[in-house]
Amino acid sequence: MSSNRTADTRRWNRLNRSIVNCNTCPRLIEHCQEMAKTKRRAFIDEQYWGQPVANFGDPRAELLIIGLAPGAHGANRTGRIFTGDRSGDWLYRALHLAGFANQRDSTHTGDGLKLINCAITNVCHCAPPQNKPTAQEVQNCQPWLTELVAILPVKVFLAFGQIAWRATIDYLRHSGLYAGPIPKFSHGATFQLPDGRVVLGSYHPSQQNTFTGRLTRPMFNRIFKKANYLLGGAP
Repeated sequence: MSSNRTADTRRWNRLNRSIVNCNTCPRLIEHCQEMAKTKRRAFIDEQYWGQPVANFGDPRAELLIIGLAPGAHGANRTGRIFTGDRSGDWLYRALHLAGFANQRDSTHTGDGLKLINCAITNVCHCAPPQNKPTAQEVQNCQPWLTELVAILPVKVFLAFGQIAWRATIDYLRHSGLYAGPIPKFSHGATFQLPDGRVVLGSYHPSQQNTFTGRLTRPMFNRIFKKANYLLGGAP
């Protein structure tokens, strides 16, 4: 492992530890812990994570996926982002197909899954009630995104949904990387930053979108083909 990669991995691990130990938002911490106690019947015998959920992926990733928040009985249960629910099933299947993951299944933290040139984060690292973080809670998590992007050599930001899209633009504005108006969000929306990096939008692979057909597998797969293209080819 090169010295640069070793240093980046250390910074990545340090950041993730800080995220897990964060207690800035009492409402969210209380909800995470409550879900871990009450549980869903299907997982009644499992030990829930019940804490803020860290970033996951390659500490040298050029593709950064920004989701909304951990699922109460998904990532809040398993301890890994987008793991243990249908949204994660959709995501990791698409990542594997596009060459960004070594396998298509993500079930628990010891399942052997590794990401390739890709990292995943959320605008909110705790599971919120009704899956709706407040604007202040999203803002409280903003420094984690700033620290993450300082580590990663990001070339493509892929935002899942309107909230993640806006949070990504807010980060770029706060960091002085973009000063224009907020571009309109849509599935497949793309705009280039002055430094050459690209922000790409996608509908979130939530059940609300996938069960209704608003987001189909071909639509979702095309997003990752586009990300590959923007990165200059297969990772």
